[in-house]
Amino acid sequence: MAESEPVPVQVGEKRGCPENEDNDTPAKKLRKEGDNKNGGPPHQDEEGEEEELEGEASEGEDGETFANMMKHGLTELDVGILKFVSDHEGFSGILKERYSDFVVHEINKQGKTVHLDDLSIPAGAEQPKESDVLTEEQKTQLGELQLFKNKEGNVSIEVMDDTKEKRTLVHKAIKTQFPGLETKTEEKEGSKFIVAYHAAGKKALAAPRKHFWPKNRGSFCHFVLYKENKDTMDAINVLSKFLRLRPNMFSYMGTKDKRAITVQEIAVLKITAERLAHLNKCLMNLKLGNFSYKNHPLKLGELQGNHFTVVIRNISGTNEQVHQAMTSLKQTGFINYYGMQRFGTTAVPTQQVGRAILRNDWNEVVDLILKPRPGAEKEFLVRCREEWAKTQNPEAALKKLPNKRCVEGQLLRGLSMYGKKNIVTAFGLIPRNNRLMYIHSYQSVVWNTMVSRRIEAFGLKAVEGDLVLKGTTAHVLSAEEAECHTIHDIVMPLPGFDVIYPTHHVGKGYRELLSADGLDIDNMRHKVKDYSLAGAYRRIIIRPSDVSWLVMLQHIASSISFNSILDWF
Repeated sequence: MAESEPVPVQVGEKRGCPENEDNDTPAKKLRKEGDNKNGGPPHQDEEGEEEELEGEASEGEDGETFANMMKHGLTELDVGILKFVSDHEGFSGILKERYSDFVVHEINKQGKTVHLDDLSIPAGAEQPKESDVLTEEQKTQLGELQLFKNKEGNVSIEVMDDTKEKRTLVHKAIKTQFPGLETKTEEKEGSKFIVAYHAAGKKALAAPRKHFWPKNRGSFCHFVLYKENKDTMDAINVLSKFLRLRPNMFSYMGTKDKRAITVQEIAVLKITAERLAHLNKCLMNLKLGNFSYKNHPLKLGELQGNHFTVVIRNISGTNEQVHQAMTSLKQTGFINYYGMQRFGTTAVPTQQVGRAILRNDWNEVVDLILKPRPGAEKEFLVRCREEWAKTQNPEAALKKLPNKRCVEGQLLRGLSMYGKKNIVTAFGLIPRNNRLMYIHSYQSVVWNTMVSRRIEAFGLKAVEGDLVLKGTTAHVLSAEEAECHTIHDIVMPLPGFDVIYPTHHVGKGYRELLSADGLDIDNMRHKVKDYSLAGAYRRIIIRPSDVSWLVMLQHIASSISFNSILDWF
């Protein structure tokens, strides 16, 4: 479908959040659906909290915790988000009041929207031969043990037909059908028993056992992950715990918001669909399906974009204001800022850690991640940080963490293993994608800041010195060429060693900004290869396709509530 030409608009300053409206004011709700072919929503809300324990808080409690954490978090102005594409009056509302108000479906590199609609095992995949070894009563007991409902902490199964072959079948049956459980053979009063118990600690992180893998089957099992109110890395950590894998065995194309319902594709190395499917009976707020075997993992950034269904509640504006704003979104688009979830929700922004990594200041990296900070955090994290500040003892601080798979736990474990004089190696115990997020966060705040300067200086038109992409190569526009391009063609670079910069004065601002942060824009290669920044290009204005919306009215508890539905594909 051909895209309409953008309507002329004036650039407006980024407005602050209005004060809370009076409770007697009619509330409105706006729901939008649609695709952003560049990966991000028109305005991304702050991310959720630290990983919830398996028993999630109620929605009201979760929202309250979220709000408390953000009291000490960042504002949009702190991360370079300063401009609107237009100066119309606009409207205000509440985004993500419930996590179910924000629904994201990934769009893969073939342009297909990802859905979870098939829980079956792929045709031709072997069913486990040991499936009939366990009785129904034993399966019930093992299921309760898997869900931590067994007070004994283990289940003993007597092996009546005591042969090595029979014991092997029982061991395999338990590990295949009840991921997260480990087994051992014990002898009691002349009889042999197979004892099942929860894998934990170093065993849970041990390298996966080498099982038979057919040569004609792809080495990677791809699957669709549906998750609620949990960010991508938290979900990966849960899966790796139950499957007894390292988190870096998993790959994906993009991280998804925590405070949302999201659907995305994940790949894992040499784990069968059967083992993954068994997790569905014991996971909370996660579901796996649409299994297939392929010969390749997934890579960050391979996705074409995301499809969003968004509800905005308690809208203060009129229908005319909503229509005006949504028409601008549909025809002109939005400034393609990196959203707030990229920068964290606590008083220590992730971009500060990224800057310290790029400066090779590893003591500051440790300090920023582990030091006490204001704002609401899980009590165990507060105790862990206090212990670290008091003793600088990684083993003592680690003991304060019930969940050692969080970033703080992984760093402390590395420090206890390799010592404080080998921080680079200790930091390497954090999964690679988590580590790279820190430096990507720094790149993102630079990009946001420079795009705000670019729009402040030149508005929404192409000018001499701007960059456009010709294939994958950036090209600097001449004055004549600028006349033939629109703002939708213009890209700005993320800083790195393999990009060029705009030749107008805004481009020179990159050098000044990085220099102020103690970085040399001409030397973005790092001593550690993973942290060398090649850079990339990103469009400064994105126009989502097929945007539509609907405003609805509801009567709730004798007060009028306006519900507005927006479709955005």
